[in-house]
Amino acid sequence: MSAAAVIVAAGAGVRAGGERPKQYQAIAGKPVLRHTVEAFLGHPGIADVQVVIGEDHQALYDEALGDLPLPRPVTGGATRQVSVARGLDALRGRKPDLVLIHDGARPFVSASVISHVIAHLDRHAAVIPALAVTDTLKRAKGNVVADTVDRTGLWAVQTPQGFRFEAITQAHARAGAAAEQDFSDDASIAEWAGIEVALIPGAPDNTKVTSADDISAADLRLRRNALLALGDIRVGQGFDVHAFGPGDYVTLCGVRIAHDRGLSGHSDADAPLHALTDALLGSIGEGDIGVHFPPSDARWRGADSAIFLKHAAGLIAARNGIIANADLTIVCEAPKISPYVVQMRRRIAEILKVAPDRIGVKATTSETMGFTGRGEGLVAMATATVRLPG
Repeated sequence: MSAAAVIVAAGAGVRAGGERPKQYQAIAGKPVLRHTVEAFLGHPGIADVQVVIGEDHQALYDEALGDLPLPRPVTGGATRQVSVARGLDALRGRKPDLVLIHDGARPFVSASVISHVIAHLDRHAAVIPALAVTDTLKRAKGNVVADTVDRTGLWAVQTPQGFRFEAITQAHARAGAAAEQDFSDDASIAEWAGIEVALIPGAPDNTKVTSADDISAADLRLRRNALLALGDIRVGQGFDVHAFGPGDYVTLCGVRIAHDRGLSGHSDADAPLHALTDALLGSIGEGDIGVHFPPSDARWRGADSAIFLKHAAGLIAARNGIIANADLTIVCEAPKISPYVVQMRRRIAEILKVAPDRIGVKATTSETMGFTGRGEGLVAMATATVRLPG
């Protein structure tokens, strides 16, 4: 049977604070709603995903999800019940057999929970994931305990809640026609309509993002999980030397610096970027810059060394790795490097698509000793830390 998903994201989300509704706030670099939608788009059992958004959220939606292969979102109503009904109505023409209704602010839904809901709809008309209540429950009047609630048989309900499409669509229509508008979830509507609802085990991780603290915790959780998944930590090093020659500027770390001489060598002779390229290539066992960009090849004469660095970063990205840190040291008597360090760090960060605080650039002299001390050339050394899937 074909299964579709309705993702309900029409709420104002004001309890989370911030300048935008909670479903459009970023966790681990992506909006909450995008994490949620991608969980369903990437599931082999879901053939269609319909998002329901707030009345004034189209621009936010386009920014967050506009590049995903989704039908046009539906505008929700004043209540969750109305929003879901509109999402179901949008699906009617696509005729799914089953529908899973999910909160847009539950970004941690797993593929296994989605699969289990779909699987149990083979033998039940409605299925909801839930967790047995284990904490003691108190009923209060104001901030004073009135009595203790018996938790026997009590369950905390999650989403996605799964239904036979026609059954839940008709139940919503009946509830709307009867002006029954106080249902807290879709299972409540199914119960009211006489549909038997089956419980299946939910997942403790399938939490809903509600407050500002939830946003912070979700961001930390995703970032931590991403790093834990990249447990193979590699370190590479690079070293490059270029002699001074004719010219009136040098290019170092992608920054042009006026000088009474230029640098001779491969491409634009940007020794720090060459050293860093070698460090990145070394971290994944891919040889050195000369293997990928032979100096004998005329195509690279005078080329921007950012090309080489982007290539090395691309090889790491192709392995689903990240660049955790890069640190460079430039050794020369002149030109003076310190006025350009901030600009250099920003340029490298831009090329590698990392934060500038992950890039270190330092400079020193050789105290007038050796070829660098005599002003015959400069040296660049680099170290890079890379994380790959373990």
